[in-house]
Amino acid sequence: MSEESIVNAVDKVSKSVVNIASVRMMQDQLFRVFPVQGVGSGIIIDDKGHILTNNHVIDGTDRLRVTLGDSKQVSAKVVGTDDETDLAVVRAEPLEINSNDAVKFQPVNLGNSEELKVGQIVMAVGNPFGLTGGPTVTAGIISSLNRNVQFENGILELVQTDAAINPGNSGGPLINTKGEVVAINTAKIPYGQGIGFAVPINTVKSILNDLIENGHVTRPWLGISTVKLNPRIASFYRLPIVRGALIVNVEPYSPADNAGLRRGDIIEEIDGNKIESPSQISSYIRKKKMVNDRVTVIVNRYGRVYEVPFQMEAHP
Repeated sequence: MSEESIVNAVDKVSKSVVNIASVRMMQDQLFRVFPVQGVGSGIIIDDKGHILTNNHVIDGTDRLRVTLGDSKQVSAKVVGTDDETDLAVVRAEPLEINSNDAVKFQPVNLGNSEELKVGQIVMAVGNPFGLTGGPTVTAGIISSLNRNVQFENGILELVQTDAAINPGNSGGPLINTKGEVVAINTAKIPYGQGIGFAVPINTVKSILNDLIENGHVTRPWLGISTVKLNPRIASFYRLPIVRGALIVNVEPYSPADNAGLRRGDIIEEIDGNKIESPSQISSYIRKKKMVNDRVTVIVNRYGRVYEVPFQMEAHP
């Protein structure tokens, strides 16, 4: 890969990468209120001024200030947030700028994270300080795909890269050598030197309209808690099979409860896909299914196999 292609790729997105400065009001032990400032990055996704960033960059903020690629500054307001993916959309408000100093938003080109390959060259781009001279750039490769990382709100499949992702670069793009955004950088990982993670852009695309139009993401759910079945667990509980997802809890009045699933059932398949771990179930539902879609699971109950169809409902 030539040096020129990397330079051209960065140049394509540089005007679309912004700095986001947030101010949140905190309270100390004496109930005195004081401002705390945070910084992060974001990318312009349309010509209306919508900007994609990490949720933890703007979480709890009272005021937002965005510095564009040409160093112009505008205020912004939060449009939508999603804790599960740590993504958020804010909208820049350029009306405060003098009418003679027009603001033009240059959106990025979103790529396809399904086409990513381990070993592929990528660049992490950010604008942590809003300084003149353009964004900061680090280069590396895709180290791994579909990394299951545990967050407070569940397990998220992330892209792993060795391109350095500093805290101020949170919310900035991970791009390929074509200048396409293939993931959104996140520095919300409390461990791992030299390891960076990013949210795949196809995950972003699947929730982007919800964030902009509704301010939140409406997701389907099953209403079950499961653990990965292995020979040791199967032997201890004298289960009929040693692979699958063992249901340990069913939420009352959930789709799974309404369909008759029980604690102790073992999910072997979902819509024809073999299941060996709980993450496969959540990943399939998150990527493939919408509210009101129908799902069929193959359940092993004490050695008897049942086909259980049910309809997805919105998570309460």
